[in-house]
Amino acid sequence: MTDRRSCVLVGAPVQIGAGQPGCLMGPDAFRTAGLGRALQSLGHAVEDLGNCAAAPLDERVHPNRAIKNLTETAGWVQTLTEAAYEAKQDGRTPIFLGGDHALAAGTLPGIAKAVRDEGRELFVLWLDAHTDYHSLDSTESGNLHGVPVAYFTGRGGFEGYFPPLEIPVKPENITMMGIRSVDPAEHRELLEQPIEVFDMRAIDEHGIGALLADFLKRVEDADGVIHVSLDVDFLDPEIAPAVGTTVPGGATFREAHLIMEKLNDCGRVGSLDLVELNPFLDDRGRTARLMVDLTASLFGRKVMDRPNRPY
Repeated sequence: MTDRRSCVLVGAPVQIGAGQPGCLMGPDAFRTAGLGRALQSLGHAVEDLGNCAAAPLDERVHPNRAIKNLTETAGWVQTLTEAAYEAKQDGRTPIFLGGDHALAAGTLPGIAKAVRDEGRELFVLWLDAHTDYHSLDSTESGNLHGVPVAYFTGRGGFEGYFPPLEIPVKPENITMMGIRSVDPAEHRELLEQPIEVFDMRAIDEHGIGALLADFLKRVEDADGVIHVSLDVDFLDPEIAPAVGTTVPGGATFREAHLIMEKLNDCGRVGSLDLVELNPFLDDRGRTARLMVDLTASLFGRKVMDRPNRPY
């Protein structure tokens, strides 16, 4: 039987980290697609805190002239670090409604601090087509949704540009799944890190269930807490078109649901990012509804309980 949770919805309409506008509509699209209702139907309490806004900061300029929206991104990091820490108090389960993946540069530091206060070990399951491990120096696109993992693991080069990082996430506690688009600069750096990276070939060869089981065993052995960061582009664009960074060959409907069902079984998920939903690119809400459906599986919906869908 699923544990009943006190879920807190935090809207983060961040779109300045991505190259294509539209993610700022993501939080309201999740609400319209029935995220709160789905969680309540499973017996969870739901509190919607509304949408955050980026903290106003003094102008910041980096020598890498490709970088876009640095000051506003740093403001979002500050706001979301504080919001995540507060939302994780008193045993609550925060769900961050994005917004592009730059928001994880704020949510993970806040969650890491809260989990540290609990005396627990934080693990991250990063479900994404991309590793998002660029530094401010290495990014060529300048789109800062490509830097959060580098920042929240304590990689150098963010000092003076992003807020000071109080509690870095341990790289060895991060497992990435679904990876299939990595820039050469990221790849070189990742080879030096203990971050576990499973690309789609690994999933094809070994099966997503076996790879996830190894991760969950490590979490259980450490009595850890899991933060899940779910990017729409983890999914195959045939089933989830509403993302500006489509990469063919992503996770299938059943692979994605299996992950969520196994995460529910383990009972150790303490927080969740839902990111990169761009409703402007969606097909009559198809992707938003799928993301809500996946979230429901994570929070206890069983295969036999799944409603019919109009697609």
